[in-house]
Amino acid sequence: MVATLTDRADDAIPIKALTAAGFAAWHAEQAPALRTWVDAIGFTAEAGKTALIAGPDGKLAMVLQGVSKDEPIWALAGLPDSLPEGTYAADFDADRLFGAGGATRVALGWALGSYNFTRYKRAKRGFAHLVWPAEADRAEVEALAEAASLARDLINTPAEDMGPAELAAAAEALAKKHGAECTLIVGNDLLAQNYPTIHAVGRGSARAPRLIDLRWGDPAAPKLTLIGKGVCFDTGGYDLKPPASMKMMKKDMGGAATMLALAHAVMATGLKVRLRVLVPAVENSVSSTAFRPMDIFTTRKGLTVEIGNTDAEGRLILCDALAEAATEKPDLMIDCATLTGAARVALGPELPALFSSDDAAAHALLAAGTAEQDPLWQLPLWRPYRKLLDSKIADLNNISDSGFAGAVVAAVYLQEFVEPGQAWMHIDTYAWNSSTRPGRPEGGEALALRALFRFLRERFGQAH
Repeated sequence: MVATLTDRADDAIPIKALTAAGFAAWHAEQAPALRTWVDAIGFTAEAGKTALIAGPDGKLAMVLQGVSKDEPIWALAGLPDSLPEGTYAADFDADRLFGAGGATRVALGWALGSYNFTRYKRAKRGFAHLVWPAEADRAEVEALAEAASLARDLINTPAEDMGPAELAAAAEALAKKHGAECTLIVGNDLLAQNYPTIHAVGRGSARAPRLIDLRWGDPAAPKLTLIGKGVCFDTGGYDLKPPASMKMMKKDMGGAATMLALAHAVMATGLKVRLRVLVPAVENSVSSTAFRPMDIFTTRKGLTVEIGNTDAEGRLILCDALAEAATEKPDLMIDCATLTGAARVALGPELPALFSSDDAAAHALLAAGTAEQDPLWQLPLWRPYRKLLDSKIADLNNISDSGFAGAVVAAVYLQEFVEPGQAWMHIDTYAWNSSTRPGRPEGGEALALRALFRFLRERFGQAH
């Protein structure tokens, strides 16, 4: 259950959502005293602006909230931690104001705005509560709010408390919650079972690398496989990151967190899929056993890879996971990774880069992102750039020396481990909110979660 959404409507304070376009008509209908007050405080229903209205007894009687019709999910998302503690009710028809699904999005936005990371520091105050909007899809709101909180908690937790073992424990807990199966391949067993690049990246840490493998659903249903980059901390290895770049590397498992969050939403709502989640979980450390520049490894697929840079480790652990995922020929394969700084240079922190071997699937996901105010942007899988990964002594290098198109080159590297004709999408994400906005607190974030869930629900449907 979402703690800040309630059925208790007694004494709930009404929230009226107003658009700038509709403000004049609403203003003209109000009592003179209310019009005078609204004018005095300069409230004109600008999106994101709030006005508190007192009653005759001096107590809070009404909240006016400026909203944009284009962003229903963020309409009330800034209010849970800005309004006085208490219970409020949406005194407007969200589906009429925002269109079909408006009530669900308003409720979800409230839930997302009620997140606090309190593992190490107590919250200064409690959140305001909202009465469930009558038309809201509670199951969807709860599934996505819980999923987002799971991802945020995992990403925000420092590496000291979120290493490969702890990430695996989170996956096992998720599997237990939904009656799924979860198996682990740990340490040198990765070599014995032919996951050499996952082992190579993680062997330099005292915390053993592992491959997390979660399975759920009807074996006869369409196969959906999710792969998430689980680098729990990335020093860069021997190609050491500078301090400013290394500081944020607790979030380098953001792809894994996002895929586990999506898996929760899929299982909680009963999508008609045979779900598999693969998370290679490692720590990229510097030690006497760490892998080195110009080492060569034979990957699970059999291709040899020369290490041009130990800081391009994400694609190394993903390539073994992708090769394994491809053996089952799933109906759809999606990977998510905090893979390149180049994607952030191109698109910034709020817009994940999408690469896809299936244009129809990509277009459907982009449309879902637009509908859910959770956008992605497609970049090309430009095969001519494959030559930039050529090695003189191995099948390919893990980096290009050109310095150009880093996100595209990384995606082309991953494509080498995806079978021709396989429907596959790769998401290069930042997994972090650089600053606080309504419903999006600074810190870890499951970017594209809502877009992916809507896309999958439309593609596969629900079992119940």
